[in-house]
Amino acid sequence: MSVLRSTLAGFGGYLPERVMTNDDLAKIVDTTDDWIVGRTGIHRRHIAADDQATSDLAFEAAKAALTSAGADAAELDMIVLATSTPDETFPATATKVQHMLGMTRGAAFDIQAVCTGFIFALATADNFIKAGQAESVLVIGAETFSRLLDWTDRSTCVLFGDGAGAVLLRAGEGEGTSKDRGILANSLHSDGSKHDLLYADGGPSTTQSAGVVKMEGRQVFKQAVTKLADVVGETLEGTGLAMPDIQWLVPHQANRRILDGTAKKLGMAEEKVVITVGDHANTSAASVPLALSTAVADGRIKPGDLIMMEAMGAGMTWGACLARM
Repeated sequence: MSVLRSTLAGFGGYLPERVMTNDDLAKIVDTTDDWIVGRTGIHRRHIAADDQATSDLAFEAAKAALTSAGADAAELDMIVLATSTPDETFPATATKVQHMLGMTRGAAFDIQAVCTGFIFALATADNFIKAGQAESVLVIGAETFSRLLDWTDRSTCVLFGDGAGAVLLRAGEGEGTSKDRGILANSLHSDGSKHDLLYADGGPSTTQSAGVVKMEGRQVFKQAVTKLADVVGETLEGTGLAMPDIQWLVPHQANRRILDGTAKKLGMAEEKVVITVGDHANTSAASVPLALSTAVADGRIKPGDLIMMEAMGAGMTWGACLARM
């Protein structure tokens, strides 16, 4: 029986020109390159220019994804943008990107699930396509997370960077089996009781400011390794597939130790994990699509490969998406 699938048709990423190394950070906060690399695996991160907004980064990634697919904005039915750093409190930053692309029909809206945002956005777009309500959806993760940092707090400011990634989803037909191309399964979760482990201490209804990142790093680490491994197993359930079938794990790039711990718990070989955290740092909702676009561009991920994307973020939120390229 024929079923609708969301196929991954185009990929794009964008990183701001400015690069901040660990040595650069050591000039403004009490830290060293050895300290940062040893605890996080991060060597450098990209920082948006003063005149660059999240919409600018998202627009560049969106253009790259459309070019990759040989597509035009005129074919888009929808834009779903995951971000925790919108240009404005309202309207949705996605509507600005819609206008910048010259898209004059359909819908555009934001999703906020912090570092898990892109996974939530993918699942949302996938459901619109499976319901027959859209045929072409641009899914973007974009952040100017540097705007939320306390540059005197070395426990947080060394971890994050700015960037954007995008994937164009197109409706396609499958046979309803694990051999189909496209998104095969999604799993999404949240647990509001863990709010205090990671949050920004601002908001329009409380402080009328964006605030800065606050984090209980050790507790986040413990939550991440367990929940990420569990959600990958959950996403595989009912597909007839198992971990050995997965060619590539494309995880949220939070911290090298979290990546290594999760891969070990899953029994995934290091060479099958896409790792970009050393060069990009944690770009929140942009990290998964940036890692994906990087691995597609350099030829590691090929058509037909089975990939698992997963992420965990503040909220707490966590989720995974299984797809065949």
